[in-house]
Amino acid sequence: MNRVRELTEDAHLELRVSRDKNARTGHKSADSSFFGYKHHLAMTEEGVITAVIVTSDEAEDGIQLASLVEKSHIAGAEFDYIVGDSAYSSCENLASVASQGCKLVAPLNPRVFSVSTNRSEGFTYNKDADRYVCPAGHMAIRKSRTGKKNVGASQQETHFFDIALCKRCLMREGCYKDGAKSKTYSVSLKSKEHSEQLEYEQTDEFHMEAFT
Repeated sequence: MNRVRELTEDAHLELRVSRDKNARTGHKSADSSFFGYKHHLAMTEEGVITAVIVTSDEAEDGIQLASLVEKSHIAGAEFDYIVGDSAYSSCENLASVASQGCKLVAPLNPRVFSVSTNRSEGFTYNKDADRYVCPAGHMAIRKSRTGKKNVGASQQETHFFDIALCKRCLMREGCYKDGAKSKTYSVSLKSKEHSEQLEYEQTDEFHMEAFT
């Protein structure tokens, strides 16, 4: 933890918050943002920290899981269950954890199940704001969903971005087509991994590990 403090303190001595409207920031909710750093921890049931990763605020939590697990193994930690929040329940994490013979005790969020056919690289889901964020750090301004609402039905959720920002974005090549009247990003519900995880959520084992 002291090393985490040193890293962030040193960085703040070197950097100043940018006044650029396009500066990358973190999003704590749909209408609030912040600039800075955060740390991701892996911890045993006894409270022993086995891994720490420091990232800028806009970095997605879920993609840190693989590194946290790897660092924990190097530190000598052994475990059968990994407990986290919905940010960690991506298809990639579920498959990775399963390949190591572990169970991921993380509740599913249907908004992060699997990406639709219009996939663009670098878009991440912010669970606090319940919106997708583009590679330039801009958050979707609204969203809509089509399809039946019951679990297991085919659904698609579309996130809409501020077209004025897209038109002048320095990262628009390959993302926004000049002259387009809208920029959207869609996710389709649900993947094979998430279907299996949804069943696991209903078991006594899941609830026992999640709340103990």
